[in-house]
Amino acid sequence: MIPIRPIDANSKPAVARSAAAYLQPGALHLTALPPLSLYVHFPWCVRKCPYCDFNSHEASGELPEKEYLDALRTDLENALPLIWGRKIYTIFIGGGTPSLMSAAGLDRLMSDIRSLLPLDGNAEITMEANPGTFESEKFRAYRASGVNRLSIGIQSFNDQHLRALGRIHGADEARRAVDIAHNHFDNFNLDLMYALPSQTLDEAREDVATAIGFAPPHLSLYHLTLEPNTVFAKFPPSVPDDDASAEMQDMIDEMTASAGYGHYEVSAYARPQRQARHNLNYWQFGDYLGIGAGAHSKISFPHRIIRQARFKQPASYLRQIKEGNPVQEENEIGRDALGFEFMLNTLRLVGGFEPNLFAERTGLTMNAIEKPLLEAEARGLLMRDHKLIKPTDLGQRFLNDLQQIFLTD
Repeated sequence: MIPIRPIDANSKPAVARSAAAYLQPGALHLTALPPLSLYVHFPWCVRKCPYCDFNSHEASGELPEKEYLDALRTDLENALPLIWGRKIYTIFIGGGTPSLMSAAGLDRLMSDIRSLLPLDGNAEITMEANPGTFESEKFRAYRASGVNRLSIGIQSFNDQHLRALGRIHGADEARRAVDIAHNHFDNFNLDLMYALPSQTLDEAREDVATAIGFAPPHLSLYHLTLEPNTVFAKFPPSVPDDDASAEMQDMIDEMTASAGYGHYEVSAYARPQRQARHNLNYWQFGDYLGIGAGAHSKISFPHRIIRQARFKQPASYLRQIKEGNPVQEENEIGRDALGFEFMLNTLRLVGGFEPNLFAERTGLTMNAIEKPLLEAEARGLLMRDHKLIKPTDLGQRFLNDLQQIFLTD
């Protein structure tokens, strides 16, 4: 990835630049701006899981909920000039554990968002939830406040594996959480992981069968990875080898397909018309504004595309909000990096993408990536015609290798 340069605190905001700055040599020419999503980060959790590399922080004492909600509103107000006139099509409230938020706090957050942003009448509004924090009345209130989709971090229905993953819930709580979700939401996702420490193929199959038995509209099935700067990276557990993991992946594909779930992204399976619209916008190189500690943004303008990152530590973020500059890093995506950035996302889609999407989202012609396209085809990792570009079965299996082809020096 290209380096992200810190914002110069003394420079003028990007939105205040002169028109001449947009027309410099190498400027992009986007004929239309992509769909826009909103991401809201809630950084606290009850306990940090040993595999987690997300921006999450163990809560100690009472959470500064009101102060944080005040900061989120200020953050959003300050970011409005970047997105004037643009409608929000999806919202994702992630973490951390957003379901630690009080019902009144979530209602206030949704009210602030509605008062500041134009929402599409059919906006998908997702909230992440931990089974260890499920309370029926609170989730009824979340639904009444406007959340219309849950993403529930089950990870496993096996108590032994949940303990190995450091989860705060047990198998019974996981099942109860899904029952509560069914009672209040007609659209929800279950997150599960496989290739867990000491997990067998039969145990993985039982987890998937249990999840499918609840008939969720959407399933996310992730291979456990030992990410840098996590407890598991420092003290690696014994996990299934590559062959065993591949067997589990094949089993997942077979079971989900026979149950009527379409495999549409590397780790995502959905009933018809139930794909995660927020995530699809990421994978199709759409735009998103991120607010909250550590949140990231990708925002397009007619002649450039920028990325931003907020301060990660909650205390730093709250302090920087008061000082008027919560954005720690910003960079403009250069023309030479756009092909890789686009393909890094879209190649995750099992069904691929239409070639004209590349020009729509990058302002470049397909000639910009013709050489790596040819190489990927020659290696049997990608197929294309005038209607579609998509990874082959081999390309899906070796996705990192396929994506790497598009990374230029």
